Amino acid sequence: MNATKIARAIGAAASMAAGSAAAQTPLTYSVNGANLTLYGNVDYYLNYQKSSSGSHIVSLQDGAYLRTRIGVRGDKSVAEGYTIKFQAEQGLNDTSGAQADATRLFDRQLWAGLATPIGEFRLGRQNTAVFYQGSYIDNTTRTLGSVINAFGVPSRYDSDLAYISPRLAGFQFEAHYSIAGSAVNDTSNQAVYQLAAEWAGGPFRIGYAGVYGEPPDNAVVRQKVKYDNVYANWDYGKGKVYLAFVRSNNNGPTAGAPGILNNGASPLGNTGSLVTGTDTGALTFYKIYQLSADYQITPKLRIGGLYGRIVAESGDQKDADGWSVAGYYDIWKDTIVYAIVDAIKNEANAGFRPSGSAGLTKTFTAANDVNGRSISGVHVGFVYRF
Repeated sequence: MNATKIARAIGAAASMAAGSAAAQTPLTYSVNGANLTLYGNVDYYLNYQKSSSGSHIVSLQDGAYLRTRIGVRGDKSVAEGYTIKFQAEQGLNDTSGAQADATRLFDRQLWAGLATPIGEFRLGRQNTAVFYQGSYIDNTTRTLGSVINAFGVPSRYDSDLAYISPRLAGFQFEAHYSIAGSAVNDTSNQAVYQLAAEWAGGPFRIGYAGVYGEPPDNAVVRQKVKYDNVYANWDYGKGKVYLAFVRSNNNGPTAGAPGILNNGASPLGNTGSLVTGTDTGALTFYKIYQLSADYQITPKLRIGGLYGRIVAESGDQKDADGWSVAGYYDIWKDTIVYAIVDAIKNEANAGFRPSGSAGLTKTFTAANDVNGRSISGVHVGFVYRF
């Protein structure tokens, strides 16, 4: 039923646009002075993974590089220097046809905003600054093959009020405040805050993005959940070198089948759920150090390598390190084929698993296959964008 609603909503928008005016660019239309764009992508890949326990997985997966999605975005100038904007985006699992989140019509984004001479103001369900800066973090655009991505990334929150400044002298600032946790006579104070700042000039880019989630006032675990990410990259002409550092307590144990996996849960949900105040994982802070680089062999072929290390500040064998080698080839316009080889090695009390832009629907879930294990993989796929 939800899938039918999505198809009707997007189909109606596209039909209205097509009936009102001729297309200006592929899938972009002018409707009563507004620009309306229907967009999306499909990402399939063949996945092979092996655990040092001896178990292995062979599967067809969605979203190594880009979660499969479909969306509509639009803008309309309403006055000199003022533009109304909106975006509605739904994630899909292209191996089954299911919605990425069956409880939502537009799970990835649904927001409206106003761009002004002093910056842009938005409200609704939005991506975090940490999430959409992935292409500045590492050569994988912080997807499959990224150690930071395997740890988990706060991606989007409901009822989010945001301000994004213009870029001045290379600097840009961003602030978010999500009031998703408020209710009638609410005293839980479960807001989610975000702050980001970046400078870009010439071949260099340096930035910071942070997300902070408050536990309920009556929480058993009173620790605020934090995710602080500092990044820098240098464009040396034929590619980029990337440095990234994360400090976060947004990871903890999760139930497996059978047993408990030492990592995988997020005390502050990565896609909208708030801090419950019951997850003891919030008591352990991790530091992640990551170095990567890529090289443009030809105008169409890019290769890269990455190494990262996760270090638990508790010092009780919860560390892990990982690496990846990847190649991306623009085989046709709007179509990329890719191949990735990666590995994560967990210490005795760590249990991190590789993940892409979309989480794996078939992955290791038994504690014996994850905790203290090395997990390696080979992944080959393609992305078509429209």
